[in-house]
Amino acid sequence: MRTISVPASQLERVQHRFKLWRKTRKRCSPIPEPLWVSAVELVREHGLHRTARALRLNYYSLKKRLSSVDDATCRPQREATFVELLPPGIAGPSACTIEMENAQGGKMKIQLQGQGGPDLAVLINSFWKAS
Repeated sequence: MRTISVPASQLERVQHRFKLWRKTRKRCSPIPEPLWVSAVELVREHGLHRTARALRLNYYSLKKRLSSVDDATCRPQREATFVELLPPGIAGPSACTIEMENAQGGKMKIQLQGQGGPDLAVLINSFWKAS
């Protein structure tokens, strides 16, 4: 009978590395940086709670590591995309122009004919959250 070996998942490999470190570490020694880096990588795939529980790490310590990595990396800003909102029916006689600029210099100009409706609120809210 032939057995097929299935490669261990990344989570299982990191769990194994933590297990080996815990067996051989000196009491109260800090977790080595390479293990923290591996844990942070897993958070991006599996989530903070699941990773902390699987690796037997303090949730808040892992969260702190994650936020310090996010703060340290200079991620390029996403470029603004054009979104055209078509009115759901015949536009009324009123007109309105809304211009916004966020702290990062992102600009949005909306020209409306008639009522804005709930789609306008969603669009504006997503603009402010993206900054």
